[in-house]
Amino acid sequence: MDPLFFLLCLLLLVLLAVVFSLILFARPRPARVPLKGRHVLVSGGSSGIGFALARRAAAEGARVSILARDQTRLEEARDAIRLATGVDALVLVADVRDPAAVTSALEEAGPVDVLVCNQGVFLPLELEQQSMEEVRFTMDVNLMGTFHLIKAALPAMKRKAEETGVPASIALMSSQAGQVGVYGYSAYSASKFALRGLAEALQHEVIMDNIHVTLIFPPDTDTPGLAEELKRRPEITSIIAASAGGMKADDVAKKALNGIKSAQFVVPCNIEGTMLSIATAGLSPQPSFAWAFVEVMGASLMRLIGLFFQWNWFCAIEKWHAKKKCA
Repeated sequence: MDPLFFLLCLLLLVLLAVVFSLILFARPRPARVPLKGRHVLVSGGSSGIGFALARRAAAEGARVSILARDQTRLEEARDAIRLATGVDALVLVADVRDPAAVTSALEEAGPVDVLVCNQGVFLPLELEQQSMEEVRFTMDVNLMGTFHLIKAALPAMKRKAEETGVPASIALMSSQAGQVGVYGYSAYSASKFALRGLAEALQHEVIMDNIHVTLIFPPDTDTPGLAEELKRRPEITSIIAASAGGMKADDVAKKALNGIKSAQFVVPCNIEGTMLSIATAGLSPQPSFAWAFVEVMGASLMRLIGLFFQWNWFCAIEKWHAKKKCA
C-alpha cells in the first residue's frame, strides 16, 4: 500500500472519530428558542444594543419589556419601537443595583421567556488612577445587576418553561474585553470575565429546566455608552482596541438575537470575536458539534495567533511609555 495513501486514510479515520465523538458528547443538545408571542425582557433597553435588541424582538412578534433607570429615555425608546414595529413595549424603571427595585419590576412585567441582561457601564482608566468607588460601581452594575435580574426572573421562568415545554433563554451581554484583558479595563474586564463563570455554572443549574444560557461578546459598538467611554479612555487603550473592528448596535443585536434563538452558548459578533471564542473555549458548553470540531481543530492555531497579538500589544505599550518619557 502506498504510504501516503495509508496516512491519508488514517487521518480521515481520526477526523471521523473526532466528529463522531463530538456528536456524541457535545452538550447541551441543540435547541430553538422561539420569540413570536413570547415575553422578551431587555435590561439597558433604552438605548444602544439593548434598544436594537428590543426593537428586533418586537419585529419578530415578541412581547417586549425594556428596563433601565431613566424614565424619559425609556419612553422615547418605547415610542420608537412602537413606530417601527407596532408593538407597545412595557417600560420598567429600575436600577439593577437595587435588588428590591428589580424584583418589583419583574413582578410588574410578569413571567419572562427570554431575559437579556444587557446593562453595562464603561469607565476605562488605569487601576492605579481609578477610584474604588468607580470599581465598585462597575462591578455592581455589570455583575451584581445581572445576578439581581436572574434571581428575580428565574422562579417564574422555570415554572413557565415546565408548563409550556418550550425552551427559555437567559442571555448575558459580555464584551470582547470579557475574553481578553485590555489596558485600562481592569475593572471592566473583571466584571465581564466574571459573567463567563456565572454563565457556565448557571447553564449547569438550569439546563434540566429547559432554559438555555447565551453569552454574547460584542466588540466596540457605536452606542451612546461608547461615545462617553471614548472621552476618558487612555490613548494606548484606543491603540490596542483599533486591532479589532467596531460594529453598529443593530448588527450586534442581529447576531445576538440569532444566537439566542439557536441556543448558542457563546455568540461572537465579528471575525476577531470568533477567533477569540475558539482561543478561549476552555470547558465551556458547546451545543453545536460542528463548532466543537472547529474549536478542537483550531485551538492551537488561535493560541499561536493570540501570542502574536499579545506581542503586538506589549510592543505598542512599550513604545507608548517611551514616547511619554520623552515628551
